Amino acid sequence: MYRQLMSRILAGLAAAALVGLGVLALAISHDSPCPPGVPVVEGSDGFTAIMQRCYGTPDVLTLETIAMPQVADDQVLVRVHAASVNPLEKHHLYGTPYLLRLMNGFNAPKLPRTGADLAGVVETVGADVTRFQPGDQVFGVGAGAFGEFVVRRETGGLVLKPANLSFEQAAAMPVAATTALQALRDKARLQPGQHVLINGASGGVGTYAVQLAKAMGATVTAVCSGRNVAMVRELGADHVIDYTRQDYTEGDTRYDAIIDMVGNHSLPAMLAVTEPDGVLVLVGSMQMNPWWGPLVRPLHAMLRSPFASQRMESLLARINADDLAELGRYAETGQLTSVIDRRFPLADVADAMRYQEQGRTRGKVVITMLP
Repeated sequence: MYRQLMSRILAGLAAAALVGLGVLALAISHDSPCPPGVPVVEGSDGFTAIMQRCYGTPDVLTLETIAMPQVADDQVLVRVHAASVNPLEKHHLYGTPYLLRLMNGFNAPKLPRTGADLAGVVETVGADVTRFQPGDQVFGVGAGAFGEFVVRRETGGLVLKPANLSFEQAAAMPVAATTALQALRDKARLQPGQHVLINGASGGVGTYAVQLAKAMGATVTAVCSGRNVAMVRELGADHVIDYTRQDYTEGDTRYDAIIDMVGNHSLPAMLAVTEPDGVLVLVGSMQMNPWWGPLVRPLHAMLRSPFASQRMESLLARINADDLAELGRYAETGQLTSVIDRRFPLADVADAMRYQEQGRTRGKVVITMLP
């Protein structure tokens, strides 16, 4: 009798848990209607910025006039000259993977401003700020970079801009170039003389990865489409594979490291052309699960790792001032620059997002606000 009672209680709890998970899933994946935006007001005391008040396609983005932010003692106010588009903004736009909504807002974004990469000029500094002063040209990340002004703390994600980079070139770098740096330096632990293959070499992260790998003394094989072969060679690639003509996983060459930004080959296929003591670094994937996003492949790699001699690493970059400064030094010595595919004005951020979504971008897409 007691066992039967406990079995019924456990069954009831399990059913309730399943119902609860189902309700939670429906709640997270539901999109709220989009409220009307605030139109741009000419001559107001505010500034213009792109706002996202609901999840959806680029059509939900609106250009609005918003109030100037207050600057705290440990913050700086940056007038943004240029910003750039990353896959990060697509996740914020659509609210996918849905698990991100647990942090960003269930049915609509908690923070309606969007954009991260920026370059600009410091306008105002808080009373406790020591690293920057008004007039400094800076680049880095800041929440709401698709707007004329951004406020952020002085520590973490902002450094002085190299003098030999334009605002557009500097704004293209922070997320993509930091991702490439951390993939090569921290995950692959790339050493001079090693042979690295970069799959997705003509994209935002890939164009930086080719240059940084060469600067680190590696032999670089780059994989891209035929139309981008010449451009990738100019960036320093020693060998270029046109994936429309050749599958690198079917060749005889083995690589000390593979940096994969595409996800168009299986793990066994990539490991087959990785040296037994080599490393496979998973940075991104063109195929996204609506719930788990890019986490499916890293989970597969984790399960397979005990049965492979090679290391398998996944990367979610963490933007920090030290790495931004290191990228600046590479740029100052002429070893790193930005490939800019297209430029859009602030009012056309939605068009920039649509263009980025096509998945054929050469380098970065930049938003220009001031010269």
